[in-house]
Amino acid sequence: MTIANRMFSDRIADVPRSFIREILKVALDTTVISFAGGLPNRQLFPVEALKEATCKVFETQGRDVLQYAGSEGHAGLREYISTRYKEKANLDVPVDSILITNGSQQGLDLLGKTILNDNDPVVIEEPGYLGAIQAFSLYRPRFLPVPVSQEGMDPGALSAALSRNRPKLMYTVPNFQNPSGISYSEQNRRELARVLEGTDTLLIEDDPYGELRFTGCAKPSFMELVPQNTVLLGSFSKSLVPGLRLGWVVAPSELMQKLITAKQAADLHTSHFTQSIVCQFLRDNDADKHISMIRNVYGRQCRAMLDSMQRYFPSEVTYTQPEGGMFLWAELPRSMAAIDLFELAVRDKVVFVPGDPFYVRGKRHNTLRLNFSCSDVDTIELGIARLGKSVQKLMETVAEP
Repeated sequence: MTIANRMFSDRIADVPRSFIREILKVALDTTVISFAGGLPNRQLFPVEALKEATCKVFETQGRDVLQYAGSEGHAGLREYISTRYKEKANLDVPVDSILITNGSQQGLDLLGKTILNDNDPVVIEEPGYLGAIQAFSLYRPRFLPVPVSQEGMDPGALSAALSRNRPKLMYTVPNFQNPSGISYSEQNRRELARVLEGTDTLLIEDDPYGELRFTGCAKPSFMELVPQNTVLLGSFSKSLVPGLRLGWVVAPSELMQKLITAKQAADLHTSHFTQSIVCQFLRDNDADKHISMIRNVYGRQCRAMLDSMQRYFPSEVTYTQPEGGMFLWAELPRSMAAIDLFELAVRDKVVFVPGDPFYVRGKRHNTLRLNFSCSDVDTIELGIARLGKSVQKLMETVAEP
């Protein structure tokens, strides 16, 4: 049976396919070095400890752990999240304000489903997280891109967007932003909070990487600076494992009730089994020790990438200096397009993500995202050396009369 185009909803036609997922198909070739995916390092997954936690869950809960459960999520896991916010960020997050989701990506979907109507304005970072662009696109908003620099989101541009459009939502990744790797400075956060204060715009603070800081100092959360406007998203995907698909939303009670309704309509509840395993793991193991190991490894890998870029890239190429997370962002000379570099790099057996998918307007940007978390130091040097040759080839091509 061939399905005619008329069968598909209008909303799905507006959703861009994940360019990154398409690139990962190329990376299946084992001779290709991939800096494209946003993948945590699989060598750091605590497999044995998770096995032990799984066995213990079966021993203590038996068949009950395989039953349906409450939509809000595992009580013990929500209590752990609440306590950790207090201990690590000095945030008072009541257990009842936490909803467990299938990854923080579902949190984005539930927020879009709950809040957005067609053509509602949404502020998004430029460049911004592709997953958020994709999730919100399903609800057909009008994106208002606001530039992000080394300091963070432009307060003046945000103020103009708020006064002209009164957007319902504003989406940010202030810690080790995906795709750029930058972190909003404390001054920038306070300026943005002042701009938001007194408005009815809801700021979504997506923080999957916040605990992966390997240099510098932590900055205050928007939940601390402007709590009445802020919704938090968190995830175990980067600090534990992504395959269990566990994230959460922190929201005020009025919004939480609507999110729970949307959650029930979507999938009833997140897997009680996987929530129980993670909760048992966290009870039996030192989460801080595990996260410290991740930070140390990612810090070495980031330094290896930066050192290699300094060694192999032409001086005309600039790049960010991440203090944590999994990504850095490079900018080619304005005369060059990263998609052209990508085509050359594939031939040289190295891939990355061109900047285009991270913008909601325009094409042929001169920017690119590089992931350093899932390649070892030697592979990073080899891959950056290959990419440096591709950059040089493109510069020579552009320079030709």
